[in-house]
Amino acid sequence: MRNVARPTGRAAAAIAVLLGLLVAPASPARADPPVCDPPVASTTQPGYLVADPDCELNGTPFAPVAGSTTWTGILDGAAYRIEKPANWNGELVLYAHGFRGQGTTVYVDSPSLRAHYLSRGFAWGASSYQTNGYDVGQGVRDSHALIDLFGRRSGTRAKSVYMTGASMGGHVAAVAIEEYPKAFVGAMPVCGVLGDAELFDYFLDANVTAAALTGTEITFPPAPVDPAFQEVYRQQVLAELPALAPGTAARQLWGDVVEQRSGGVRPGFDAAFAYWNALPSIPPLNTVPFLFGLYPGLSGGTAGIAAGNVTSNRLTLYQADDNPWLSRDELRLNLSVLRVDRTDRPSRDLSGVPRVDGRPPVPVLSLHTIGDLFVPISMEQEYARRAALNGRSRLFVSRAVRALGHCEFTADEMSRGFDDLVTWVRAGKRPAGDAVLDRRAVADPRFGCTYTSADRANFGAPCPR
Repeated sequence: MRNVARPTGRAAAAIAVLLGLLVAPASPARADPPVCDPPVASTTQPGYLVADPDCELNGTPFAPVAGSTTWTGILDGAAYRIEKPANWNGELVLYAHGFRGQGTTVYVDSPSLRAHYLSRGFAWGASSYQTNGYDVGQGVRDSHALIDLFGRRSGTRAKSVYMTGASMGGHVAAVAIEEYPKAFVGAMPVCGVLGDAELFDYFLDANVTAAALTGTEITFPPAPVDPAFQEVYRQQVLAELPALAPGTAARQLWGDVVEQRSGGVRPGFDAAFAYWNALPSIPPLNTVPFLFGLYPGLSGGTAGIAAGNVTSNRLTLYQADDNPWLSRDELRLNLSVLRVDRTDRPSRDLSGVPRVDGRPPVPVLSLHTIGDLFVPISMEQEYARRAALNGRSRLFVSRAVRALGHCEFTADEMSRGFDDLVTWVRAGKRPAGDAVLDRRAVADPRFGCTYTSADRANFGAPCPR
């Protein structure tokens, strides 16, 4: 069902996570070979197909965990799954999935914490959404609809509901609790786009600074916006790469700027920068390093979801460090970089790219890997700033995890976060987190160690002993 090329090895695993395809472990196989129904035409979205909610992408059946009851189906063009354990505690967790490209087949999958939710007595529900693309508003509507659907299918309304989501699903979760403030008791976005259009600004930053440092002519938006330009851009990017080779002054300055724009100086950034530049981009730009495939003018950024361009760097000051005085190289970069103005802004409703106000009405506990350069930890910082401006800092806890990948969390890190959120909601005691707005704390060699599983071995900077 995925409209993505299937590279092999480490890159394949990474790209699957990047696109938010967080597929739960396959259910135990039945004695008989599984039979999956073919996708059916959507009744609400012309041209869309809805995949069988009773099957995983690999063809294995979705089956109840021992003792639980499941309900599956299609609601208004969105596939759904709901599961209630035998020892149900009266509470429900909604899971919002991440970005799935621009394909026209929607499918539902199960949350990675499925077994943990059930073991603690929580029911859970998940939706495919009616659309793909960066359609956060549709994700909010279709996820919220599961609350009433759960009551109808199970015969009992949940006494409390938690909202969770990964990557773009984190954006869904953050908007959902603001749009429906009385519907939820807590939220847990992970690797989430908590800064709404600030993410697309970061994509813009990475590309226009690389172009400026190599003297490459680029435009925004690409003109003409058609498949032919993709090859032109590819050639432009390929021309940049020799000048940005490891060890060059331009590469060092570019990396320092990306570090600042993605969250500031922090442990393991050099390893993260090398990791993300070694990954191929997603098609059609899979011949260039990943960061070069994120140019919002080429990808569309939101691919038609927003009415116009939501990115801007008109007032952005590009720096390589925390020194407020610009060096000669920084000054030259700021004078030569392509400047872009937005023609649209994040919306105040569920249209376009919905704004995250940073007004959480309920406790929010979030997780983010510090080496993520797809949805960087600057998203946590932006949400923390907005919450502080709105006097809501007490309702937000951010935890940093030392890993390179996007949404690369262990089961222990995820379950610990969820359990601490539940305790916070029930007992009213705010749990500890990381000071993501304190630049000294972020730059400290121990940043991210507290909430990282002890068995982590793939991060470039081990925790000091």
